[in-house]
Amino acid sequence: MGLRGAELAPNWVSEANSALQPHSREGVTVDLLLSDVEVRVLGALIEKEITTPDYYPLSLNALTNACNQKSNRNPVMALDEGTVRAALDSLDRKWLAARASGADSRVTKFEHRAQEVFNFDRRQTAILCELMLRGPQTLGELRAHAERMYRFDDMSALESTLQKLIDRQPPLAKKLPRLPGTKEPRYAQLLAGEKTEWTALPDEPEALTAPVYDDRIPRLEAELAEVKQQLANLQQQFTDFKKQFE
Repeated sequence: MGLRGAELAPNWVSEANSALQPHSREGVTVDLLLSDVEVRVLGALIEKEITTPDYYPLSLNALTNACNQKSNRNPVMALDEGTVRAALDSLDRKWLAARASGADSRVTKFEHRAQEVFNFDRRQTAILCELMLRGPQTLGELRAHAERMYRFDDMSALESTLQKLIDRQPPLAKKLPRLPGTKEPRYAQLLAGEKTEWTALPDEPEALTAPVYDDRIPRLEAELAEVKQQLANLQQQFTDFKKQFE
């Protein structure tokens, strides 16, 4: 059951609500941290349900390829199926992903349950998914990248959606301070916690050092002057020699 499932299955959803504390009016907020691999796996499941619904739920192979694709990913990962399967097992224990029920296929397929657990709307889902797959981004970057999943008419709608993710308890997104030399603040998802590299200052430029004196040029100039002098001497000697026969 993914985002297309409007009705909640009563048993597992109520169990998930009890397991994932604290409760809120918007639904249950997962009060735990995901690993970076779990974030990538969950984000890939959400993305593919929205962008390629005809091929969703995903097999393990398809999901691994989705996690490792080079487009719409930052950073690009190289996960194997065993690593993805381990992340799926962990997400299953956290009620965020599971085997797809009723799939008419011999191949086991997997789906996410983020909408049911978090009670997201389509806008929140698109924004959080982009932050999960691409990392911190500015408002302009988010609007452009999220368009394939949800089209925001203006920046105010985007900011309002981000603020709802920020205001949740615990928050699922954060506005990062502007880095030196940048004009726009960035936003990041917090499902995997905060990362030190988000606010790390760029490397300080290396201090300018006095140029090392190189004596090769003066030496070459002196040698060239000596050669010229020798050549001038030879020319003079040749001239004197010719005069003897005139």
